Amino acid sequence: MGIASPTGWYRDPGHADDLRLSDGIGGTPQCVPPHRTLGTPCPCTPWHRRRWVLTGAALAVLTMLTMGGAGCSVAEDRPSESSHRDTTVPTRTGPTRAADPTPETDPAASPTETPSEAPSAAAPATSTPPASAGTRPNNSTGTSRPGPGTALGVLAGLPVKGRAAQTGYDRDEFGQAWLDTNRNGCDTRSDILARDLTRLEVTPGTNGCRVESGRLADPYTGTLIRYVRGNDTVDIDHVVALSNAWQTGAFGWDISKRAAFANDPMNLLAVDSGVNRQKGDGDTATWLPPNKPYRCDYAARQVSVKAKYQLWVTRSERDAMTRVLTGCPDEPAATGGAPTTAPVGVNRPHRSTPDPKPAGSAGAGGRGSVYYQNCDAVRAAGADPIHAGDPGYAAHLDRDRDGTGCE
Repeated sequence: MGIASPTGWYRDPGHADDLRLSDGIGGTPQCVPPHRTLGTPCPCTPWHRRRWVLTGAALAVLTMLTMGGAGCSVAEDRPSESSHRDTTVPTRTGPTRAADPTPETDPAASPTETPSEAPSAAAPATSTPPASAGTRPNNSTGTSRPGPGTALGVLAGLPVKGRAAQTGYDRDEFGQAWLDTNRNGCDTRSDILARDLTRLEVTPGTNGCRVESGRLADPYTGTLIRYVRGNDTVDIDHVVALSNAWQTGAFGWDISKRAAFANDPMNLLAVDSGVNRQKGDGDTATWLPPNKPYRCDYAARQVSVKAKYQLWVTRSERDAMTRVLTGCPDEPAATGGAPTTAPVGVNRPHRSTPDPKPAGSAGAGGRGSVYYQNCDAVRAAGADPIHAGDPGYAAHLDRDRDGTGCE
Protein backbone atom coordinates (compact mmCIF):
# COMPACT_ATOMS: atom_id res chain seq x y z
CA MET A 1 0.00 0.00 0.00
CA GLY A 2 3.04 2.25 -0.33
CA ILE A 3 1.85 3.10 -3.79
CA ALA A 4 -1.06 5.52 -4.11
CA SER A 5 -4.24 3.79 -5.14
CA PRO A 6 -7.36 5.28 -6.71
CA THR A 7 -9.72 6.93 -4.34
CA GLY A 8 -12.75 4.80 -3.31
CA TRP A 9 -13.82 1.59 -1.72
CA TYR A 10 -12.11 -1.74 -2.65
CA ARG A 11 -12.10 -5.28 -1.24
CA ASP A 12 -9.51 -5.96 1.45
CA PRO A 13 -6.99 -8.57 0.14
CA GLY A 14 -6.45 -9.91 3.67
CA HIS A 15 -10.07 -10.10 4.57
CA ALA A 16 -12.29 -11.03 1.74
CA ASP A 17 -15.40 -9.98 3.58
CA ASP A 18 -14.17 -6.47 4.31
CA LEU A 19 -13.97 -3.31 2.24
CA ARG A 20 -11.38 -0.63 2.52
CA LEU A 21 -11.54 3.07 1.58
CA SER A 22 -8.68 4.56 -0.30
CA ASP A 23 -8.11 8.33 0.01
CA GLY A 24 -5.89 8.38 -3.04
CA ILE A 25 -2.78 9.09 -0.97
CA GLY A 26 -1.81 5.63 0.12
CA GLY A 27 -3.41 5.08 3.48
CA THR A 28 -6.56 3.11 4.28
CA PRO A 29 -8.60 5.06 6.84
CA GLN A 30 -11.54 2.74 7.17
CA CYS A 31 -12.74 -0.75 6.65
CA VAL A 32 -16.36 -1.77 6.57
CA PRO A 33 -17.54 -5.35 6.34
CA PRO A 34 -20.38 -5.71 3.91
CA HIS A 35 -22.63 -7.07 6.66
CA ARG A 36 -21.79 -4.33 9.17
CA THR A 37 -22.82 -0.71 9.45
CA LEU A 38 -20.47 2.18 9.50
CA GLY A 39 -18.93 2.68 12.93
CA THR A 40 -19.09 -0.99 14.08
CA PRO A 41 -15.85 -2.75 15.07
CA CYS A 42 -13.87 -4.26 12.27
CA PRO A 43 -10.40 -5.73 12.00
CA CYS A 44 -8.83 -2.35 11.31
CA THR A 45 -6.00 -0.86 13.27
CA PRO A 46 -6.50 2.09 15.66
CA TRP A 47 -4.50 4.25 13.27
CA HIS A 48 -6.86 3.39 10.53
CA ARG A 49 -9.80 4.36 12.68
CA ARG A 50 -8.19 7.64 13.65
CA ARG A 51 -7.41 8.40 10.06
CA TRP A 52 -10.92 7.55 9.02
CA VAL A 53 -12.29 9.87 11.68
CA LEU A 54 -9.98 12.66 10.57
CA THR A 55 -10.85 12.10 6.94
CA GLY A 56 -14.56 12.04 7.71
CA ALA A 57 -14.23 15.19 9.75
CA ALA A 58 -12.36 16.85 6.91
CA LEU A 59 -15.01 15.76 4.48
CA ALA A 60 -17.70 17.09 6.82
CA VAL A 61 -15.89 20.39 7.23
CA LEU A 62 -15.39 20.59 3.48
CA THR A 63 -19.06 19.90 2.95
CA MET A 64 -20.00 22.52 5.52
CA LEU A 65 -17.63 25.04 3.99
CA THR A 66 -19.04 24.31 0.55
CA MET A 67 -22.58 24.69 1.80
CA GLY A 68 -21.56 27.65 3.92
CA GLY A 69 -20.06 29.35 0.91
CA ALA A 70 -23.24 28.86 -1.00
CA GLY A 71 -25.15 30.10 1.99
CA CYS A 72 -22.89 33.13 2.19
CA SER A 73 -23.41 33.89 -1.44
CA VAL A 74 -27.12 33.48 -0.94
CA ALA A 75 -26.96 35.62 2.16
CA GLU A 76 -24.99 38.18 0.24
CA ASP A 77 -27.53 38.05 -2.51
CA ARG A 78 -30.45 38.38 -0.12
CA PRO A 79 -29.56 41.80 1.22
CA SER A 80 -29.37 43.06 -2.29
CA GLU A 81 -32.69 41.45 -3.01
CA SER A 82 -34.06 42.91 0.21
CA SER A 83 -32.65 46.27 -0.69
CA HIS A 84 -34.16 45.92 -4.12
CA ARG A 85 -37.50 45.08 -2.56
CA ASP A 86 -37.30 48.11 -0.33
CA THR A 87 -36.99 50.37 -3.36
CA THR A 88 -39.55 48.52 -5.41
CA VAL A 89 -42.29 48.25 -2.74
CA PRO A 90 -43.13 51.91 -3.08
CA THR A 91 -43.26 51.26 -6.80
CA ARG A 92 -45.95 48.65 -6.22
CA THR A 93 -47.97 50.86 -3.94
CA GLY A 94 -47.30 53.89 -6.05
CA PRO A 95 -45.43 54.28 -9.37
CA THR A 96 -43.20 56.99 -7.88
CA ARG A 97 -39.93 55.31 -6.94
CA ALA A 98 -39.32 58.00 -4.32
CA ALA A 99 -42.74 57.61 -2.78
CA ASP A 100 -41.30 56.61 0.61
CA PRO A 101 -38.42 59.09 0.85
CA THR A 102 -40.35 61.98 -0.62
CA PRO A 103 -42.36 62.76 2.55
CA GLU A 104 -39.08 62.80 4.47
CA THR A 105 -36.92 64.80 2.09
CA ASP A 106 -39.53 67.08 0.55
CA PRO A 107 -42.85 67.05 2.36
CA ALA A 108 -44.26 69.89 0.32
CA ALA A 109 -43.79 68.01 -2.95
CA SER A 110 -45.49 64.84 -1.80
CA PRO A 111 -49.13 66.00 -2.00
CA THR A 112 -48.47 67.31 -5.51
CA GLU A 113 -46.66 64.31 -6.94
CA THR A 114 -48.63 61.50 -5.32
CA PRO A 115 -52.12 62.34 -6.63
CA SER A 116 -50.89 62.95 -10.17
CA GLU A 117 -48.70 59.81 -10.47
CA ALA A 118 -50.55 57.34 -8.29
CA PRO A 119 -54.21 58.27 -8.08
CA SER A 120 -55.37 54.84 -6.95
CA ALA A 121 -52.60 52.64 -5.56
CA ALA A 122 -50.89 55.41 -3.60
CA ALA A 123 -54.05 56.57 -1.90
CA PRO A 124 -53.70 54.38 1.20
CA ALA A 125 -50.01 55.24 1.57
CA THR A 126 -50.69 58.98 1.36
CA SER A 127 -53.97 59.22 3.24
CA THR A 128 -52.83 62.21 5.29
CA PRO A 129 -51.56 64.47 2.46
CA PRO A 130 -54.77 64.15 0.43
CA ALA A 131 -56.71 65.19 3.52
CA SER A 132 -54.64 68.35 3.87
CA ALA A 133 -54.76 68.91 0.16
CA GLY A 134 -58.52 68.58 0.31
CA THR A 135 -58.71 71.23 3.01
CA ARG A 136 -56.83 73.86 1.06
CA PRO A 137 -59.21 74.00 -1.89
CA ASN A 138 -62.11 74.34 0.55
CA ASN A 139 -60.44 77.33 2.20
CA SER A 140 -59.70 78.99 -1.08
CA THR A 141 -63.19 78.22 -2.28
CA GLY A 142 -64.63 79.76 0.87
CA THR A 143 -62.60 82.88 0.25
CA SER A 144 -63.38 83.27 -3.46
CA ARG A 145 -66.98 82.06 -3.33
CA PRO A 146 -68.62 82.95 -0.01
CA GLY A 147 -71.42 80.77 1.22
CA PRO A 148 -75.03 81.58 0.37
CA GLY A 149 -76.78 83.78 2.88
CA THR A 150 -73.56 85.28 4.22
CA ALA A 151 -72.89 89.00 4.19
CA LEU A 152 -69.79 88.37 2.07
CA GLY A 153 -71.90 86.52 -0.46
CA VAL A 154 -74.42 89.38 -0.59
CA LEU A 155 -71.62 91.95 -0.87
CA ALA A 156 -70.24 90.14 -3.90
CA GLY A 157 -73.51 90.88 -5.72
CA LEU A 158 -73.64 94.61 -5.00
CA PRO A 159 -72.82 96.91 -7.94
CA VAL A 160 -69.76 99.13 -7.54
CA LYS A 161 -70.01 102.73 -8.77
CA GLY A 162 -68.79 106.18 -7.92
CA ARG A 163 -70.65 108.34 -5.45
CA ALA A 164 -73.30 110.58 -7.02
CA ALA A 165 -73.54 114.27 -6.19
CA GLN A 166 -75.39 115.28 -3.06
CA THR A 167 -77.21 117.94 -4.98
CA GLY A 168 -80.90 117.97 -4.10
CA TYR A 169 -80.53 116.06 -0.84
CA ASP A 170 -82.71 117.11 2.04
CA ARG A 171 -84.00 115.16 5.01
CA ASP A 172 -87.56 115.92 3.96
CA GLU A 173 -86.94 114.04 0.71
CA PHE A 174 -87.35 110.92 2.90
CA GLY A 175 -90.71 112.04 4.27
CA GLN A 176 -91.58 113.30 7.69
CA ALA A 177 -89.51 111.85 10.50
CA TRP A 178 -90.65 108.74 12.34
CA LEU A 179 -93.76 107.50 10.64
CA ASP A 180 -95.87 104.66 11.95
CA THR A 181 -95.07 102.39 9.00
CA ASN A 182 -96.04 99.18 10.79
CA ARG A 183 -99.36 100.69 11.94
CA ASN A 184 -99.04 99.58 15.55
CA GLY A 185 -99.98 102.99 16.91
CA CYS A 186 -96.39 103.97 17.80
CA ASP A 187 -93.98 105.95 15.66
CA THR A 188 -90.80 104.30 14.45
CA ARG A 189 -88.55 106.00 17.02
CA SER A 190 -90.65 104.66 19.89
CA ASP A 191 -90.62 101.21 18.31
CA ILE A 192 -86.80 101.19 18.14
CA LEU A 193 -86.44 102.38 21.73
CA ALA A 194 -88.80 99.63 22.89
CA ARG A 195 -86.88 97.07 20.83
CA ASP A 196 -83.31 98.01 21.84
CA LEU A 197 -83.71 99.12 25.49
CA THR A 198 -84.18 96.92 28.51
CA ARG A 199 -85.77 97.66 31.89
CA LEU A 200 -88.31 99.81 30.11
CA GLU A 201 -90.62 102.19 31.87
CA VAL A 202 -93.43 103.51 29.70
CA THR A 203 -96.07 106.15 30.26
CA PRO A 204 -99.42 104.56 31.16
CA GLY A 205 -102.19 105.07 28.65
CA THR A 206 -99.83 105.44 25.65
CA ASN A 207 -100.21 101.89 24.35
CA GLY A 208 -96.62 101.26 25.40
CA CYS A 209 -95.34 103.80 22.92
CA ARG A 210 -93.94 106.49 25.18
CA VAL A 211 -90.71 105.19 26.72
CA GLU A 212 -89.85 107.12 29.87
CA SER A 213 -86.60 105.35 30.73
CA GLY A 214 -84.55 102.26 30.11
CA ARG A 215 -81.06 100.84 29.77
CA LEU A 216 -79.20 100.55 26.46
CA ALA A 217 -76.40 98.10 25.78
CA ASP A 218 -74.83 100.37 23.18
CA PRO A 219 -73.50 98.33 20.27
CA TYR A 220 -71.20 101.11 19.02
CA THR A 221 -69.25 101.56 22.26
CA GLY A 222 -69.96 98.33 24.13
CA THR A 223 -71.10 100.30 27.19
CA LEU A 224 -74.33 100.54 29.18
CA ILE A 225 -76.21 103.82 28.91
CA ARG A 226 -79.05 104.98 31.10
CA TYR A 227 -81.79 106.51 28.99
CA VAL A 228 -84.24 109.02 30.44
CA ARG A 229 -86.81 110.68 28.26
CA GLY A 230 -85.81 114.23 27.40
CA ASN A 231 -82.09 113.75 27.92
CA ASP A 232 -79.60 113.68 25.10
CA THR A 233 -77.81 110.37 25.59
CA VAL A 234 -79.44 108.11 23.00
CA ASP A 235 -79.95 108.62 19.26
CA ILE A 236 -81.67 106.48 16.68
CA ASP A 237 -79.01 105.95 13.99
CA HIS A 238 -79.60 105.20 10.33
CA VAL A 239 -76.94 102.52 9.81
CA VAL A 240 -76.79 103.48 6.14
CA ALA A 241 -77.03 107.24 6.44
CA LEU A 242 -79.77 108.95 4.48
CA SER A 243 -77.31 111.14 2.59
CA ASN A 244 -75.19 108.09 1.74
CA ALA A 245 -78.30 106.38 0.41
CA TRP A 246 -79.13 109.48 -1.61
CA GLN A 247 -75.70 109.45 -3.28
CA THR A 248 -75.79 105.72 -4.02
CA GLY A 249 -79.17 105.46 -5.68
CA ALA A 250 -81.94 106.91 -3.50
CA PHE A 251 -81.97 110.19 -5.43
CA GLY A 252 -83.92 108.32 -8.11
CA TRP A 253 -86.58 106.87 -5.80
CA ASP A 254 -90.07 108.14 -5.19
CA ILE A 255 -90.98 109.59 -1.81
CA SER A 256 -92.76 106.44 -0.68
CA LYS A 257 -89.68 104.25 -1.06
CA ARG A 258 -87.44 106.83 0.60
CA ALA A 259 -89.86 107.04 3.55
CA ALA A 260 -89.82 103.24 3.86
CA PHE A 261 -86.01 103.33 3.88
CA ALA A 262 -85.87 106.01 6.57
CA ASN A 263 -88.22 104.02 8.83
CA ASP A 264 -87.03 100.47 8.17
CA PRO A 265 -86.06 98.79 11.50
CA MET A 266 -83.31 96.88 9.67
CA ASN A 267 -81.54 100.20 9.13
CA LEU A 268 -82.14 101.66 12.60
CA LEU A 269 -80.30 101.24 15.90
CA ALA A 270 -80.53 102.96 19.27
CA VAL A 271 -76.96 104.08 20.01
CA ASP A 272 -74.84 106.48 22.03
CA SER A 273 -75.63 109.97 20.77
CA GLY A 274 -72.06 111.28 20.95
CA VAL A 275 -70.59 108.46 18.85
CA ASN A 276 -73.47 108.67 16.40
CA ARG A 277 -72.78 112.33 15.76
CA GLN A 278 -69.11 111.57 15.21
CA LYS A 279 -70.18 109.12 12.52
CA GLY A 280 -72.35 111.69 10.74
CA ASP A 281 -73.12 110.36 7.26
CA GLY A 282 -69.92 108.31 7.01
CA ASP A 283 -69.85 104.96 5.25
CA THR A 284 -67.83 101.86 6.14
CA ALA A 285 -64.72 103.28 4.48
CA THR A 286 -64.70 106.39 6.69
CA TRP A 287 -66.22 105.20 9.97
CA LEU A 288 -66.54 101.99 11.97
CA PRO A 289 -67.86 101.49 15.52
CA PRO A 290 -65.19 101.84 18.22
CA ASN A 291 -66.48 98.54 19.63
CA LYS A 292 -64.48 96.18 17.39
CA PRO A 293 -66.43 92.98 18.18
CA TYR A 294 -69.52 94.66 16.71
CA ARG A 295 -67.92 95.61 13.39
CA CYS A 296 -68.86 92.37 11.64
CA ASP A 297 -72.52 92.84 12.54
CA TYR A 298 -72.35 96.50 11.55
CA ALA A 299 -70.82 95.83 8.13
CA ALA A 300 -73.22 92.93 7.53
CA ARG A 301 -76.16 95.19 8.34
CA GLN A 302 -74.97 97.88 5.94
CA VAL A 303 -74.50 95.28 3.18
CA SER A 304 -77.95 93.84 3.85
CA VAL A 305 -79.69 97.22 3.75
CA LYS A 306 -77.97 98.20 0.51
CA ALA A 307 -78.87 94.88 -1.07
CA LYS A 308 -82.51 95.11 0.05
CA TYR A 309 -82.94 98.59 -1.44
CA GLN A 310 -80.69 97.96 -4.46
CA LEU A 311 -78.18 100.64 -3.57
CA TRP A 312 -74.65 100.49 -4.86
CA VAL A 313 -71.35 100.78 -3.02
CA THR A 314 -68.26 102.76 -3.90
CA ARG A 315 -65.01 100.90 -4.45
CA SER A 316 -63.52 102.12 -1.18
CA GLU A 317 -66.73 101.21 0.64
CA ARG A 318 -66.76 97.73 -0.88
CA ASP A 319 -63.08 97.18 0.03
CA ALA A 320 -63.66 98.29 3.62
CA MET A 321 -66.67 95.98 3.96
CA THR A 322 -64.63 93.11 2.53
CA ARG A 323 -61.80 93.68 4.99
CA VAL A 324 -64.19 93.58 7.92
CA LEU A 325 -66.23 90.59 6.74
CA THR A 326 -63.22 88.52 5.71
CA GLY A 327 -62.52 88.19 9.42
CA CYS A 328 -65.99 86.69 9.91
CA PRO A 329 -66.84 84.96 6.60
CA ASP A 330 -69.84 83.16 8.09
CA GLU A 331 -71.52 86.35 9.31
CA PRO A 332 -75.11 86.06 8.03
CA ALA A 333 -76.79 88.78 6.06
CA ALA A 334 -79.72 90.45 7.82
CA THR A 335 -83.21 89.75 6.52
CA GLY A 336 -86.69 91.03 7.18
CA GLY A 337 -87.49 94.57 8.17
CA ALA A 338 -90.25 96.69 6.70
CA PRO A 339 -91.58 96.70 3.14
CA THR A 340 -89.58 98.81 0.71
CA THR A 341 -92.61 101.00 0.09
CA ALA A 342 -94.23 102.86 2.96
CA PRO A 343 -97.78 101.55 3.47
CA VAL A 344 -98.91 104.87 4.93
CA GLY A 345 -99.37 108.34 3.55
CA VAL A 346 -96.21 110.41 3.28
CA ASN A 347 -96.13 114.17 3.20
CA ARG A 348 -94.79 115.75 0.07
CA PRO A 349 -91.18 116.82 0.46
CA HIS A 350 -90.46 120.42 1.24
CA ARG A 351 -87.33 122.40 1.91
CA SER A 352 -86.21 122.93 5.46
CA THR A 353 -86.01 126.70 5.43
CA PRO A 354 -87.76 128.70 8.13
CA ASP A 355 -90.76 130.61 6.93
CA PRO A 356 -91.15 134.25 7.84
CA LYS A 357 -92.60 134.58 11.29
CA PRO A 358 -96.38 134.69 11.26
CA ALA A 359 -98.11 138.04 11.49
CA GLY A 360 -98.87 139.12 15.00
CA SER A 361 -96.03 137.09 16.46
CA ALA A 362 -94.29 138.39 19.50
CA GLY A 363 -91.24 140.52 19.21
CA ALA A 364 -87.70 139.43 19.61
CA GLY A 365 -87.17 137.38 22.69
CA GLY A 366 -90.82 136.24 23.00
CA ARG A 367 -92.06 132.70 22.52
CA GLY A 368 -93.43 133.57 19.10
CA SER A 369 -90.32 135.36 17.89
CA VAL A 370 -88.97 132.18 16.20
CA TYR A 371 -90.88 129.87 13.96
CA TYR A 372 -89.63 126.52 12.62
CA GLN A 373 -91.52 124.89 9.81
CA ASN A 374 -90.20 121.43 10.67
CA CYS A 375 -87.54 119.60 12.64
CA ASP A 376 -84.94 119.96 9.91
CA ALA A 377 -85.19 123.69 10.41
CA VAL A 378 -84.77 123.17 14.14
CA ARG A 379 -81.69 121.03 13.55
CA ALA A 380 -80.29 123.49 11.02
CA ALA A 381 -80.55 126.19 13.68
CA GLY A 382 -78.90 123.91 16.25
CA ALA A 383 -81.97 124.07 18.48
CA ASP A 384 -82.74 120.37 18.65
CA PRO A 385 -84.14 118.87 20.72
CA ILE A 386 -86.56 121.69 21.34
CA HIS A 387 -88.52 121.77 24.59
CA ALA A 388 -91.79 123.35 25.60
CA GLY A 389 -91.04 126.93 26.53
CA ASP A 390 -88.09 127.22 24.14
CA PRO A 391 -88.28 129.86 21.40
CA GLY A 392 -89.87 128.26 18.35
CA TYR A 393 -91.43 125.31 20.18
CA ALA A 394 -94.76 124.33 18.60
CA ALA A 395 -97.10 121.38 18.65
CA HIS A 396 -96.28 120.36 15.07
CA LEU A 397 -92.67 119.78 16.20
CA ASP A 398 -93.74 117.52 19.08
CA ARG A 399 -95.94 114.89 17.55
CA ASP A 400 -96.01 112.66 20.61
CA ARG A 401 -96.92 115.61 22.84
CA ASP A 402 -94.28 114.84 25.43
CA GLY A 403 -92.96 118.37 25.70
CA THR A 404 -89.81 117.62 23.70
CA GLY A 405 -89.75 118.07 19.96
CA CYS A 406 -87.35 116.98 17.24
CA GLU A 407 -85.77 114.28 19.44
